[in-house]
Parts: sequence; C-alpha cells; structure tokens
Amino acid sequence: MNELLREIRSYVHFLFGLKGFFGSVLTLKEAEAIIRRRFQEREKNFLSLVEKAIFRNPRSPYQPLLKMAGCEFGDLQRMVQSRGLEKTLDELRKNDVYITFEEFKGKKKIRRGGKIFEFQPQDFDNPHLSHFYMAATGGSTGVGKRVPMDLDHLAAQTPNIMVAYHTYEILEIPTALWMGILPAPAGVNHILRHAHFGHSPERWFTPVSTGDMRFSPKNWLATKGIVGLGRLFGKAIPYPEKLPLERSSILVQWAADKLRSNGKCQIRAGVSMSLRISLAARRMGVDLTGVTFITGGEPLTRAKIQGIRESGARVIPSYFFTETGVAGMGCAEPADENDIHFFDDLNAIIQFPRPIHGSDVVIYPFYFTSLLPTAPKILLNVEIDDYGVIDRRSCGCGLEKYGYMTHLCGIRSFGKLTSEGVTLVGSEMLRILEEVLPARFGGSPLNFQLREVEDQSGFTRLHLIIDPELHIPDEDAVIQTLLGALERSSVSADYSKAIWEQAKTIQVVREKPAWTERGKMPSLLSGRRNSSR
Repeated sequence: MNELLREIRSYVHFLFGLKGFFGSVLTLKEAEAIIRRRFQEREKNFLSLVEKAIFRNPRSPYQPLLKMAGCEFGDLQRMVQSRGLEKTLDELRKNDVYITFEEFKGKKKIRRGGKIFEFQPQDFDNPHLSHFYMAATGGSTGVGKRVPMDLDHLAAQTPNIMVAYHTYEILEIPTALWMGILPAPAGVNHILRHAHFGHSPERWFTPVSTGDMRFSPKNWLATKGIVGLGRLFGKAIPYPEKLPLERSSILVQWAADKLRSNGKCQIRAGVSMSLRISLAARRMGVDLTGVTFITGGEPLTRAKIQGIRESGARVIPSYFFTETGVAGMGCAEPADENDIHFFDDLNAIIQFPRPIHGSDVVIYPFYFTSLLPTAPKILLNVEIDDYGVIDRRSCGCGLEKYGYMTHLCGIRSFGKLTSEGVTLVGSEMLRILEEVLPARFGGSPLNFQLREVEDQSGFTRLHLIIDPELHIPDEDAVIQTLLGALERSSVSADYSKAIWEQAKTIQVVREKPAWTERGKMPSLLSGRRNSSR
C-alpha cells in the first residue's frame, strides 16, 4: 500500500509539472546553445552528479565499490582533471568499479574482491528527481523493472533530437508515430519531447490497446491525463489510435496524403514496423519518396534497410533505451547501416572485454555513465547489454559541427531477444525454455532452444527449436504455452506477448538444438542467419 501511495504521489507531481513543461517551447538556437554549454561543462557535470547522487547518497550501490578501489571524491576530481573523463572511467573499470547488466537489473548480487553486496534496481534511481512517472523497461525478468521518467530529463534530451532533425531536414514536417501506449514509455516520451519543441505529431497509432493487455487503470489514466492536459495547455497532442500490425496500409495512406500536400513527412516506428509500412506501400503501388523513417528498438540490418528503401523512403536509425532515453541518432553520412552519432553530452561510454558464458566468444560491451543531473538512473560504468564498435572520427555529417565525433557501429545485444521493436531479457525466456516447456510437454532443457533469425522479407523471427525426438502432436500449443508464460511474468513481457502474437514472431522448427564446440548447449542463440521459412 505504501508503494502504491508513493507511485500515485509521483504521478500527481508529474501531472502538475506538465503545466510548466508545456508552457515553454524550445527554439533551435536555444537547443544549439544548450549543447555547446554541456560540452564545455561535461567534466564539471559528471563530478557534480557523482558528488550529489553517489558520495552524498548512502544508498548508492557505487559507494562500496569506490571505497574498495580507494577512491574518494577528491581522488576522482584529480583523476578527471589530469586524465580526462573517459580515461578516468577506464581506470575505475580496471579497479572493479562497474556494474554488470545482470547486477543492474537485480538478477545477480554484486561480487567484488571476495565481498558480496546486494542492492535492488531502485537503488540506482536518481534520488533528486521531482516530476516523474514510473515506466516499465522493455525487457522482463520475473518481476517487471521500472524506471522513473522525469520531465526535466525529457526536456534535457529535446535539444539533441532537434539538432538531429535539423540535420536531416525534418524538424518541422508532418509526423506520425506508430508506438505503444503505457506501460511501454516510448510513445508517451516521444509525444512529450515533440511537444517541448512545439511540433506535436499529427497522429499517434498504437499496435496494442488496453484490451490487448491486462488492464491497468493507472496507465490508462496517465495516458489520458498527459494528452488531455497537453491539449488544455494549447498543444495539439493526438490521442492514441489502435492500429494492429496487419493494418499498416493506414499509415501508407496517411504518408501518401502528406506527400501530396507537403512533399515530405516523417514516421517514427520500430524497425520491423517501418518495414511493414514499406512492404505495404509496394503492394499498394505507393511511392514513399519523401518519407523519412526514424527507427529503433532492434538492429537495422541490411535486409531491413533494403526492404524500406525499395519503397522510396529514407531510413535513419536511433539509439534509445529506457534507462537513459536518447543515447544517439543516425549519421547522415553513415559508414554502415547502424552508424550512430553518440550523444556524449548526455552520457559517457567506454568498453571492456567480457567472455560470453557457454561459448568461446569474447565481446566488448558498452559501459555507460550518466552526466546530467536529470538522469533517471545513476550510471557509473554500467553495462547495458549492448556491444559494437566505438569509433571517434570525422564524417562530414551535419551532426559533427555540434561536437558529436563519437560513432557507434554494429550495435548488437548479447542477452536480449528483440523482434518487432520489443525486447525480452534472456533470463525470463531461459526460465520458460528450461522449466515451463519441459514441465508441460516433457523432455528436458536440452530439447528446447530459441534462435533469432531474419526471414527473406527482413523481419526478425524467433525460431523455437524443438528436438524432433520429442513427441508433441500440437506444435501450436507449445507457442501458446510460451506466450502465456510471458503474459503472466510481468507487465512489460505482457506487452511483448501482445506484439509478438500479432506478428506471428515465434515459429516452431523441428531440428536438433545447436551445441558449441566445447560441448555446451546455449538455450538462446542470437545469430541472425537468413531463413527461407
């Protein structure tokens, strides 16, 4: 009950804060000035945040790690001043000041130097937020993880989005969203950011409605309240409209109308959903030249890019995750299909080697560090379950003039399954594969495996591999059991289930599960090999 009251109180504060948020409109000139100032004060911002949110916060999970490393705040100041921020973070990582993805999610205890520390995911929350609501993360464990979404932080990210849109020449063109409603935060957050620079989307389509998930009065009221108050304060914010995946032709018609009247338009949607619109346009004989898709939620592979571009549209990747919000957006002169300009005025990033359990592979995950006082989660060398290439170079793109020289390429996840723009943390799927399915259909964990593949159309599928020796006459029952287990596990997994069920993402394949050269059978395979199915 106390937790419920605290959450209700946070929503009330959030709704009261909307008046001031909607009352100000950020200009491009102001956005550029904010970014210049943040780069000038980057190290100062980091030290200020660490002092207030870590060294003065007795509940901070980083305090014992810094103590074990012999690092007081004065030591940190001297390191930053003499070595710079990234080299300081490298040195901290070498001295075991870091948090793994599993530790950050509360799935593992922190073990360093023979000592064990136990913290909850909420212990990483920024203790100084004022106007926020609680959003569910895209992944799922046994208990849904929640992240505070703060109005000040949404406002802090708006300058980055504005300069990116300005670079792409789409800052003030007609826009439509095809994103989910709460508890998935992406739709609401994009609505709020757009409202902050005075250009609300014309339409907001959602692939799921409250009827597709377990009904949550809190989320329903929050969505209605945000849109209603925005309209009351003079913002032309659209209410979400249900648009199932199979009706992507509605967005094709919207885009065609805007191309006739304006010459160009923007659609913000997940990668696979953008591909669905593009394929529908080709079937309908509609040329989408002049449409820009801003996509995210899953890797933008070559097959998906080709499928989108064949409709005539342009596609630009973005890099968002719930714990930080916007982390970067696509380069206008990309070196590969996922070339992202990292917004290093908002966060810092380093890499460190990590072996993948059950394989011979060593990867270099990204470790993120928060820089702004509005960050919803305090990150200090936190592993975010993504890896790729960090490249600091000149590209000639318009984003370079703002100081964005850090590029992230080849971004992939090593512990999550991603399809149709929704993600599921591997640990929950492991429980289903190793416990739920064998208990229902017989066999053992060695009889079931899940593999990410990309079909001939470019859609990411999840192949549920079942050993052919296991007698299961009704394979559809296995899929329904898996989806039902997702629905019961958490609110965020319930959202994933609703999307994947529409998209028929999970498909049964009868073959022997794959084994590694060392004789191990990983339950989750993230290899994206092409499939003819």
